[in-house]
Amino acid sequence: MFDAVLVANRGEIAIRVIRACKELGVRSVAVYSEIDRDAPHVRLADEAYLLGPAAASESYLNVERILAVAREAGVDAIHPGYGFLSENADFADAVAEAGMTFVGPPAEAIRKMGDKLSARAVALAAGVPVVPGTQEPTDDPDEAIRFGDEYGYPVAVKAMFGGGGRGMKVVRNADEMREALEAAQREAKAAFGRGECYLERYLERPRHIEIQVLGDLDGTLIHLGERDCSLQRRHQKLVEEAPAAGISQDLRDRIGTAAIEVAREMGYHNAGTCEFLLDADDETFYFLEMNTRLQVEHPVTELVTGVDLAQAQLRIAAGDGMGLTQDEVTLTGHAIEVRINAEEPATNFMPTPGLITRLVPPLGPWVRFDTGTESGYEVPRDYDSMIAKLIVWGADRDAARARMSRALDELVIEGIPTTVPFHRLAMTNEQFAAGEHATVSVEREWDLSGLEPQGPAAPGEGVDGEPSREVTVEVGGKRIGVRVFGDLALGAGGATAGAPAKRRGRPGGSGGQKAAASTDDLVAPMQGTVVKYAVAEGDTVAAGDLVAVLEAMKMENNITAHRDGTVTKIGFAAGDVVESGAVLASIGDAS
Repeated sequence: MFDAVLVANRGEIAIRVIRACKELGVRSVAVYSEIDRDAPHVRLADEAYLLGPAAASESYLNVERILAVAREAGVDAIHPGYGFLSENADFADAVAEAGMTFVGPPAEAIRKMGDKLSARAVALAAGVPVVPGTQEPTDDPDEAIRFGDEYGYPVAVKAMFGGGGRGMKVVRNADEMREALEAAQREAKAAFGRGECYLERYLERPRHIEIQVLGDLDGTLIHLGERDCSLQRRHQKLVEEAPAAGISQDLRDRIGTAAIEVAREMGYHNAGTCEFLLDADDETFYFLEMNTRLQVEHPVTELVTGVDLAQAQLRIAAGDGMGLTQDEVTLTGHAIEVRINAEEPATNFMPTPGLITRLVPPLGPWVRFDTGTESGYEVPRDYDSMIAKLIVWGADRDAARARMSRALDELVIEGIPTTVPFHRLAMTNEQFAAGEHATVSVEREWDLSGLEPQGPAAPGEGVDGEPSREVTVEVGGKRIGVRVFGDLALGAGGATAGAPAKRRGRPGGSGGQKAAASTDDLVAPMQGTVVKYAVAEGDTVAAGDLVAVLEAMKMENNITAHRDGTVTKIGFAAGDVVESGAVLASIGDAS
């Protein structure tokens, strides 16, 4: 086993790997950006080193700095976690050239699977079906429109070097193609450093089924069953489970065999996941992509198989072998994971970075809570919106759903809106309970109108900024919690009773401060960076027309006109960082 491992990541996945290292007696080395200086993963590791500023390009994506830290710390391996450099073949090569072990697959396998078009070619060579699509990247809207005319709409525009739904747009007619192609390229460039996109026929109502693969350095390959990750928004997963509901053993075997054949075709080792789309007939499946790393949703596989995947990665990379045969893999019970994101589901999952004033994880049997946050932690806008994962196990799927509902009711996260209300709804949704959901269910089939906005992100404020606080009273001996406003909410010195300390400032921030908006003003619903304006001063717009695009937490958000009228003012320019409530544009009466 290794003497020391550097974890080139942050948040909950860094903590996951650090814990695996500690249990194996391996010295763990963390890295962090300036904004993560006090993050939990930094304190948990045996040693920690500063990489650079908050921007990922200057910290978690800075290969030279990471390797310099690795040499200084004297590690003999680097674990990339997921995201950032985990699927960067050049980084894997650089680690090897520096005389250290990359805890992951061979660089060539990453290269083949990182390029989605070459991944399709590998699958076809392995005899595994793929969704019809282009074999070359394109940035030509006219060529993309011709593809749509030939294969029919909808068409999926997808980033060649992406994953996790980033850089993917669904186009339903030729008129949407140009804007969708440009947006996909922008998102892909921002998230992965490469903007090339390709086209695929978009399946209208598939399920997202994936297979966990493990391979050792001797060429042994096994799979650990399937996961269903069909509950999504913006093509990004919200809920994952293992095994998939309603999957026959025959289908499980066929998809598992297909995943092994894809991995064998490219000489794969370490942990990886082959993702498939299962068509509406629940029999026809297509290879989608392979993620050459540990997945966010790996805990559900761990809970139903008893295999510690993070430790398996380290053991395989160190040359200890698999320690497991395919015949020894058994699936017991059912596991469900919900991704808890800093987003407001009542407003189309709008990103909500900010200060977590209080966090109390749920406890109880077969409940797991993976997070890189804590009470008093400020969720930065610079990184992904996921702040935690709640995972439960039950004897069967209904038992797991009931346990998840109980755990969600116990979970306390205060200070920012999160996706927890959505997850509570999902666990009791009739379609989900029956296992009849698909990748389009949340956005097209579910009624989320009952989800109430969780209130202002700033703690201690009520309606229109009026101070408020929670108090407990007893009526007839029964304990009741109520929220009070105005003077009743003020404690000594005029401060909001129980309010947390003032939020830490963000160095280098720019943009407008929160302003009281007039009826003409279109305000930013979240802190973010202006990607572009779709209008200019003097333009006439109708309610719902696109005005600007804001990027926050690695997601582009369309900001649309709140009324009909004429644009009288543009508040910022592309590249500006704006605060929540900043006036992006003013729309007056049409002249």
